[in-house]
Amino acid sequence: MTRSTGRHAMPLPPQRPSPAEGRQDRAGARNPTAAGPKDKSRAGPPAKRRDAFFDNAKYLAIVLVAMGHAWEPLRGDSRAAAALYITVYTFHMPAFIVISGYFSRGFDASPGRVRRLVTGIAVPYVIFEVAYTFFKRWADGDPTYPISLLDPWYLTWFLAALFIWRLTTPLWKIVRWPLPLALAIAVLASVSPDIGDDLDLQRVLQFLPFFVLGLVLKPEHFQLVRRKEARILALPVFAAALLFAYWAAPRMNAAWFYRRDSAQELAAPGWAGGVMTLAMFGCSVVLVACFFAWVPGRKLWLTALGAGTLYGYLLHGFLAKGSRFWDWYEADWLHTPLGEITVTLIAGAVITVLCTPPVQRMFRFAMEPKMEWAFKQDTTALARGTGARGIGAGATGVEATVGAEAAAGHRRGGRST
Repeated sequence: MTRSTGRHAMPLPPQRPSPAEGRQDRAGARNPTAAGPKDKSRAGPPAKRRDAFFDNAKYLAIVLVAMGHAWEPLRGDSRAAAALYITVYTFHMPAFIVISGYFSRGFDASPGRVRRLVTGIAVPYVIFEVAYTFFKRWADGDPTYPISLLDPWYLTWFLAALFIWRLTTPLWKIVRWPLPLALAIAVLASVSPDIGDDLDLQRVLQFLPFFVLGLVLKPEHFQLVRRKEARILALPVFAAALLFAYWAAPRMNAAWFYRRDSAQELAAPGWAGGVMTLAMFGCSVVLVACFFAWVPGRKLWLTALGAGTLYGYLLHGFLAKGSRFWDWYEADWLHTPLGEITVTLIAGAVITVLCTPPVQRMFRFAMEPKMEWAFKQDTTALARGTGARGIGAGATGVEATVGAEAAAGHRRGGRST
């Protein structure tokens, strides 16, 4: 999104070419190579530029995801860590999901986009579900742990959810009240303990309103929260959220924020599911808006890392789980204020490295395989036309799929993320 400068150039009359230029143009028409590499008129449409705001937002959100995972083992010994954990879990995944919905507005189930959905989401889901399973067998000493593509392990639930949400996009584009309907579905899911664990459907349905919210948002909504007044207002709102979280930390079950269980499974009455779903949605939307208000809109050193957030998200799960399997948190000093700060800084540094271009190149075979052999030639051509130019060159995996659709229309064991 760009801001208008408020200036409009006066239209000029067409310039009449000189006789020499006319002869040169006619020669170029007979010999297309005569114009040379500097002839920009024959270079085709320019690549669409990535919006630095969304890349910055994705990077900052993934840093908070990694920090939240690093704080999880510290919550029992530190009320401050528990308060930070609750606050961040209120908005970090909702922010990601809102962005995913916003850039899914152009999804129309055409062959090219379906192919990108398969190669950018479904295939990475299968690869990392299998990889995480073998990692658990080795690192946790559980050689018989089964592979199950229907029961996402740890972080892969987001890919399964994004695949389902994206497929339902055409439905949300035709119903009259998409967000109220999505909220009603989330409320019903929160009071339905029989849904089960297949594809983490509880999470799919309870997080659904954030995806639909992204679908209905427009560029001016993001401009609204990026105003100076919004940035100033975000400070007391975040301060109030931290104070409330500090009070609620010893009194509230943090599993509510994972949205993976119904109210009954959390030992609460059924009616509490509906109340908590609506209350948490409201709190999450407010904090997501405050988060967006403080995301810088200009290109910074972190902007380039925004294209690699899916890499950081999936790869850091091996370290997050490994730290538990290998008892890294057994050291007493980690449970002191200095240790908590150290863990936080390490988490931020690790996730940053995992989002860098060299890591993207190393794991591109798993994140965004081309798989031209698996598709008909016509869908291959269509997918190329809706590929990495969506939100700028260098979009990868889910990023490329998301970007392409934005141009058309403007993710059993420890599961907590």
